[in-house]
Amino acid sequence: MACDGRARARGVRPGIAASAARALAHDLVVRPRDRCEETEALLGVAGWAAQFTPSVALDLPDALVLEVSGSLKLFGGVDRMRASLLEGCGQMGFTALAACAPTARGAAWLARAGAERCIEHAEALESALAALPLHLAVRAADTLEALHAIGARTVGDLAALPRDGLARRFGQALLDDLDRAHGRRADPRAFYVPPAKFHARLDLPAEVTLAESLLFAARRLFVQLEGFLAARAGGVRRLELRLFHREATAIVLPIGLVAPSRDAAHFTLLARERLGTVALAAPVRALALAADDIVPLTGAPLALFVDENGRPEDWQKLVERLRARLGTASVHGVGIVAEHRPEYASHACELTLARGREKGEEAKVGLRPFWLLAAPRPIAEIGAVPHHGGPLKLLAGPERIESGWWDGGEVARDYFVAQTPAQALVWIYRTRGAAGGWFLHGLFA
Repeated sequence: MACDGRARARGVRPGIAASAARALAHDLVVRPRDRCEETEALLGVAGWAAQFTPSVALDLPDALVLEVSGSLKLFGGVDRMRASLLEGCGQMGFTALAACAPTARGAAWLARAGAERCIEHAEALESALAALPLHLAVRAADTLEALHAIGARTVGDLAALPRDGLARRFGQALLDDLDRAHGRRADPRAFYVPPAKFHARLDLPAEVTLAESLLFAARRLFVQLEGFLAARAGGVRRLELRLFHREATAIVLPIGLVAPSRDAAHFTLLARERLGTVALAAPVRALALAADDIVPLTGAPLALFVDENGRPEDWQKLVERLRARLGTASVHGVGIVAEHRPEYASHACELTLARGREKGEEAKVGLRPFWLLAAPRPIAEIGAVPHHGGPLKLLAGPERIESGWWDGGEVARDYFVAQTPAQALVWIYRTRGAAGGWFLHGLFA
């Protein structure tokens, strides 16, 4: 049925016997044809192609038909849409041929013949179809043999034969197909309806032992997902990339996002970070991508002037990459707690990048360091002066904090902002009472 470039270079061609092909290339790898997988692949491309038009129909076994008259202006015309279709198919690993015609069947015949043309008028369509080989219009082998016997080799030869005689000998269906291709008879199609969830699988041509080497294959699935989501005007906040082995249990790599997205390039970056942390216990034979929770995704408003601080989605993508590399629990937001003790005055919370300060949320406290130590660290006192890398110079304070008597964690401290001999600013405190001492509690950025 098909062969790759290396096999073709040795003389292998589609249509020859497998034994003859092996004689030409002794190390040829022959795989049995799987029509079910071919149909699944075609359905996947149909879901991706629905981003260009909702009117996508399958023309089995190997073609899609798209009604694009209502989408041409949006995508910049026929040529630009055709280029986008071919580019996307290539990114998903498919070699495609595209033709445009006033009828669905005519466009399918032209594409299968390799005549990548754009025909806009019915008059030009008739002459273009006339030159096509007959087997495109006649699928039945016995009918094709009989027509060859009477000298018919092209669609034009078939159209020139007496219609009554053709109908009596080969049936009216043959003439109906011919009329549909020329636009003389209606050609209704059942358009493809994408599923509510995205699931796609890609079997690898050879087993892969390094996780990073899977990124190229995974990108094909991400491109397919991007088109699927664009067709639904939706995005996802969570993906699952599954790695399948010959015997071992599949590895599931969740990929979380801060905000819904359908950007295949961004998905690829996140997958690279996740795959970089994976050690494969066994070679991978196949990949699968799943996205179950699809949410509406509106377009982002564009600003008239460039924002020097960057766009919100830039920060979101940074957080998503950090989470993919470090783990979701390692990257989070910080919320304020109504508590005077510094070690209890904040807590980890869900990260929100566009959250404003609520009324009354700003605590009336003194200057606070950016970095708070996990536990206060004792520092020396020499000559009644606290030391940390040398004597400290007190710049601000004291700020007295006395709290926690009701929960057993009572503190009584006087906080100061101090400067080290290296000109760094630190946050220190002295405990009150007879057993008082100095402690380092935070560092200013």
